Amino acid sequence: MDDQKNTLVWSPKQAYAIANCNGCANIWQGAVRSGKTFSSILAYCMKIATWDGPGVHVITGRNKDSIFRNFFTPIISTPELAWLAKAINYRQGAPTAKILGKPVSIVGANDQSAETKIRGATVALAYADEVTVLPDSFFRMLLSRLSLDGSQLLGTTNPDSPYHWLKTDYLDRLDELHDWRNFNFTLDDNPALSEEYKESLKAEYTGLWYKRFILGQWVAAEGAVYDMWNPTEHVIPWENIPPIRQTLAVGMDYGTTNPTDAVMLALGVDDRLYAVDEWRATKTQGNLTDAQTSEQFRNWLYQTRHLPDRHYNRDKYADRPRHIIVDPAAGSFKVQLYEDGLRNIRNADNNVAYGIKLVGSLLSEGKLKISNRCKWLLKEFPSYVWDPKATEQGQDKPIKANDHALDALRYALVTTETLWRRATK
Repeated sequence: MDDQKNTLVWSPKQAYAIANCNGCANIWQGAVRSGKTFSSILAYCMKIATWDGPGVHVITGRNKDSIFRNFFTPIISTPELAWLAKAINYRQGAPTAKILGKPVSIVGANDQSAETKIRGATVALAYADEVTVLPDSFFRMLLSRLSLDGSQLLGTTNPDSPYHWLKTDYLDRLDELHDWRNFNFTLDDNPALSEEYKESLKAEYTGLWYKRFILGQWVAAEGAVYDMWNPTEHVIPWENIPPIRQTLAVGMDYGTTNPTDAVMLALGVDDRLYAVDEWRATKTQGNLTDAQTSEQFRNWLYQTRHLPDRHYNRDKYADRPRHIIVDPAAGSFKVQLYEDGLRNIRNADNNVAYGIKLVGSLLSEGKLKISNRCKWLLKEFPSYVWDPKATEQGQDKPIKANDHALDALRYALVTTETLWRRATK
């Protein structure tokens, strides 16, 4: 019985992709949860096992945390892959892994400067997680490093804008790029998904995200950024906030002439995320100094009850955030906060495109709720729209207006993802 339970079951598409990923570049694309990542990981490990030539092996993605979550966690958590998990040695965040006894470099590529991390390297086998979130300069550099006979890249992606560089420069030119292979996956290509689960997954996404993540279409971002936003579903009365497992962070968007906004994020015992409270700096006349802004913020942080009274029965510090996450451009303000006694300050992860996808997915899945005390968030969600000029350039970018609370929330969610991701699955 145990042997039967731990037998891998393949869909025809997964088996076909593994058998035919013989190009210099091989891309698994399509819907979420469609089996593309699982089969691409197996294909990469099989190639690692049989490679006996020179060169370095590389696994890359947005950062080391996302690489761990998307590449190593499926191996560790899948009973059918227990045999492979035993042959992998990796500690989350480390720069090197051992897969089947061979060293593999783990490279985060979060911005255009990432290309320097692989410049000069001779890459044998590369795995690229979520290709569309990688900088194009890094991806081009990675391709240029595949200079050995038999060097290959295996990559995964969900669809993005039809003007994205991966689509226009490569996937739309497959008839010219004879050493590229492209495998399109749908939900039906994952044999592990029940029909009930597929229907529930479809119900989680709307609009742009449904077309990209469920239908697997490369469609442009138009209109409202958060077109799934529904106050009836997403807003919770502050007094109804359930017991909180942990107050994760306060995200802060800093402004000199623009408003400075802060949003407090907590993880509930129901495994949902809650924006429980919000603060915005108050100007009486002229612009505030960093010291004045810090004083206002600290008064709000320490002298306001951010949760309903019952939350303090067991822990009088229930609303103390683990991290204060600040706009990475706010250098002088972070110094001021530190001088004023705050020690748990972190730079925000400001990958806007990824953050918007994350917020949209959490809203669609019902895993993010906004307290009615967050009045600026409630104003900004329905008015946040895509920039049509950026769309024409293949970029998902919103118009920069009335977004200060949304930026603060995004900072908090993205930067603490490793703290809450497992709980919300």
